[in-house]
Amino acid sequence: MARKQQRSVAEQAPVVEARDATAPRGRPAGDHAAKRAELLEAAAAVIATEGYAKASMRRVAEHAGYTTGAVTYYFANKEDMVLALVLSRFDRYDAMIEAIRDTTGVRELLAQWFQLGTDVKFWPLMPELLISARSEPRIAEVIVTRYAKFRADYAAVLAAAQERGAIRDDIPAHILSDQLSAMGDGWALLYPVEPGRFTPAHAKDLVDATLALIAPR
Repeated sequence: MARKQQRSVAEQAPVVEARDATAPRGRPAGDHAAKRAELLEAAAAVIATEGYAKASMRRVAEHAGYTTGAVTYYFANKEDMVLALVLSRFDRYDAMIEAIRDTTGVRELLAQWFQLGTDVKFWPLMPELLISARSEPRIAEVIVTRYAKFRADYAAVLAAAQERGAIRDDIPAHILSDQLSAMGDGWALLYPVEPGRFTPAHAKDLVDATLALIAPR
């Protein structure tokens, strides 16, 4: 019995060595943050072009040129990967608000919102992320929480503009924030379908019209 066990171990040893040689374990070489960001962009591309349902860890790895093991090093599963992607997108919302917070320029905010909404690497992905939220409670919670934060920050900018007399003050700032963000979402959702309509001149006209709607009465 002992001899059979020794032969069994010896026969298995070459298999273990071959597996280790082709799929090394441990932290992948290179900058951690850069590789993680690269994988998130690969996930964004796969979800935007193939849909949330088809965006498996393996498919994202193939798109990025990595092994599936490299993806699971950074993200435990698909849900964790999509959560990280959602957070990265809302970080851009926060950056947009921070960029104009000191000036509280509503025109600049609307212009940046429109620019972000017509970013082909950003908005084709967002409807798919919203679809994922219907079946993934953790993702839905993050979207609800972060979008609420964005609208609150947006309302603070609008309230400051109301105090300066730059925009109408007969509508509460939080209502204007909700309405304007919904308008921005609408532009962004239509842009991938009919990008030719949203020329720079038309974008300016839309921003001007929005400002006219909220101008002091």
